[in-house]
Amino acid sequence: MATLENQKIVLVTGGTGLVGQAIKKIATQQNDPLYHFIFVGSQQANLINFEETRNLFEKYKPNFVIHLAAMVGGLFKNLRQNVEFFRYNMSINDNILNCCRIYNVEKCVSCLSTCIFPDKITYPINETQLHLGPPHSSNEGYSYAKRMLEVLSRLYNNQYGSKFVCVVPTNVYGPHDNYNLEDSHVIPGLIHKCYNSMKQNSDFVVWGSGKPLRQFIFSEDLARLFLWVLKNYEKSEPLILSVAEKHEVSIETVATLISKSMNFNGNLIFDSSKADGQFKKTVSNERLMELIPDFQFTPIEIAIEESCQWFLQNYETARK
Repeated sequence: MATLENQKIVLVTGGTGLVGQAIKKIATQQNDPLYHFIFVGSQQANLINFEETRNLFEKYKPNFVIHLAAMVGGLFKNLRQNVEFFRYNMSINDNILNCCRIYNVEKCVSCLSTCIFPDKITYPINETQLHLGPPHSSNEGYSYAKRMLEVLSRLYNNQYGSKFVCVVPTNVYGPHDNYNLEDSHVIPGLIHKCYNSMKQNSDFVVWGSGKPLRQFIFSEDLARLFLWVLKNYEKSEPLILSVAEKHEVSIETVATLISKSMNFNGNLIFDSSKADGQFKKTVSNERLMELIPDFQFTPIEIAIEESCQWFLQNYETARK
């Protein structure tokens, strides 16, 4: 049995958020005696500040880092604050990777997003297409900052022999999400809207046509994949973490599933006067399935049901 002295310390930035809490749950379930996980959020350190970031590394002296921390938000927050999304995320990523080098971290797994891929591109998207054109203009601040995280990781690997790898999840959802109606992602935002419609006995109004297509990944599935990458993925190239193309669904389908899971019996209306954003950004999970062919994703019907129930049971304390 490994003791704390010979366990590998894994520092998880953004550890209090959606993906961090899912990793915490799955790591606890797996109970691997070789790893000791430390989950930190913005209350422990402001990662935009280098000295605070360095103090965090000095305190824990991690062997591994899972880097999730970022300024994030939905379509409309991105449209309003592209400058802030670029500047803050560039600072966070620079500080984290610099500290990983200074403290000789064995491996850093950083989280990107499929929204950073080029807007005009052939589908399905694969890992080689990351830099082949500009991202969608709606979130280019966030997208370019995340692209530079991949570039900086590669430069560290080449110059210092680091082992910094980036993974690219599709749209993540699940317990502990951000349900703020102004800056949430699509699924938590729709869950909260549906809840309000039930309480107010009003129509459930979804912004946009409902036609755009997305590949959604349940946070607990993503957590299992993060831990697999941490322990098993030895290549330096980015890796897309996603359900298959055949599991891509429309926003209309998602809204309908949420209505069913929340037992909403009113009218579901799509407001086409609101922006849809990018129509589709289908990605290929072919490389992932070659590496881990037996991995089973949670069906979206089950995962949305679990997500809705978590929100209902934790409404008072959920981020909103």
